[in-house]
Amino acid sequence: MSDFLRPFLDRWRLCALVISAGMLAIAHAFETFGGLAPCTLCLRQREVYWVAAALSAGFMVIVRLPGGPRWRAATCWILALVFLTGAGVAAYHAGAEWKFWPGPTTCSGSGAGAVSASALNELMNGAKIRPPACDQAAWVFGGLSMAGWNAVASLVFAGLSVAAALRERSKL
Repeated sequence: MSDFLRPFLDRWRLCALVISAGMLAIAHAFETFGGLAPCTLCLRQREVYWVAAALSAGFMVIVRLPGGPRWRAATCWILALVFLTGAGVAAYHAGAEWKFWPGPTTCSGSGAGAVSASALNELMNGAKIRPPACDQAAWVFGGLSMAGWNAVASLVFAGLSVAAALRERSKL
């Protein structure tokens, strides 16, 4: 194992918490500053990071309780499963965007949220609202949509979780 990764793997639960918070912050930044409203599958991808953050915080407490160190490897395996689930949701979303398979029929956006005065005026004058759709990539970079990049990132996080679990197991 590289010396670069060792400090991260030794504190993987904390790193997973920071990574999850960072991914949520990035998603909200795209929404707030980029004007990209999330679709239903975007919100599902965020739920995975909320679960990972909550579990990571709880696991940091558990492993410090009496008898807790025996759970260190198991907590990393659980985080690996959570991140792998995130990769699956993101890959499903990316596949729907590229028309490999149909997205969910209920993909109609997340609701109105805050509405500006000008947007409200446009609505009053008959403007149509088109909610974000799960089968249309709102942003693409390097040939991958946000969902595609999230799938890649989630796979990396799952792999790091497995490496952390194996490192914890070798410490026993």
